[in-house]
Amino acid sequence: MRRLTISFDNGPTPGDTEKVLDALASRDVLASFFVVGDEMAKPGARETLERVHAAGHWLCNHTLTHGAPLGRDEDAARVAREIGMAQDLLGPLSHPDRFFRPNGEGHFGKHLLSAAAVAYLAAGGYTVVTWNNVPGDWIEPRDAWPDRALATMENQAWSLLVIHDFLVGPMADTLTRFIDTARARGFEIVQDFPPSCTPMVRGTCGAHIVDVAMIEAAP
Repeated sequence: MRRLTISFDNGPTPGDTEKVLDALASRDVLASFFVVGDEMAKPGARETLERVHAAGHWLCNHTLTHGAPLGRDEDAARVAREIGMAQDLLGPLSHPDRFFRPNGEGHFGKHLLSAAAVAYLAAGGYTVVTWNNVPGDWIEPRDAWPDRALATMENQAWSLLVIHDFLVGPMADTLTRFIDTARARGFEIVQDFPPSCTPMVRGTCGAHIVDVAMIEAAP
C-alpha cells in the first residue's frame, strides 16, 4: 500500500493551527508540525503548541527565524542560535528524536546545511527531515493544493507532504477533502517519515545524504 505522511511548516499560528487540529481530529490523522522559534514566542503560541502535543502530533524544529538557509554561510554561532534556541523553546514538547527540518526555500541543494550545521546536528543527536511533496498551498488558486499534492503522490510510494497551518487553517475543508480523497485512492496515512527523507537519524548520517545533495562533508 502507498503511504502518505502529512507535515506542517512555519507555525504555530494561533487561530489557524487550531482549525488544522480540528480537521485532523475529524479524520483521525496524526501529523507533524515543524515550528519556528519566533512564532513560538508570540502570544498564545505556547497554548497552541500544548494542544498540538496533547493531540499526539509531533512537534519539530524548523529553525529560530526561518531566515537564510543554513548552508549559505559557515557561521557556527548562527547555526547554534537557529537550531539550538528553537530547540530550547520547544523544550519538553519536542519529539524525543529532535526532528529538525532545514529551511530550503522549497528545493534541495547545498544551501540547506553547511558543514558547521551538519556537525552541530550530529553532535546534538538530531534527526534531519526533508520532504518530497510540496504542493504550493500559497500558489493561486490556493484551494487547488490538494490536486497538486495528489498528482505528485501518484508517482511516489511514500509521500512526505509539506503544507502550512497558517495557509491551510483558513480553508480547513480542503484538508479534510484531501484526506478523504487520498484514502479513497488507497493511500495509508502514517505519522512516520520515509527513510529517503531522513538523511540524518539521531545524529548519524545515512548513505543517501548525497542523494538529497545536502553536503558531501557530512560526518
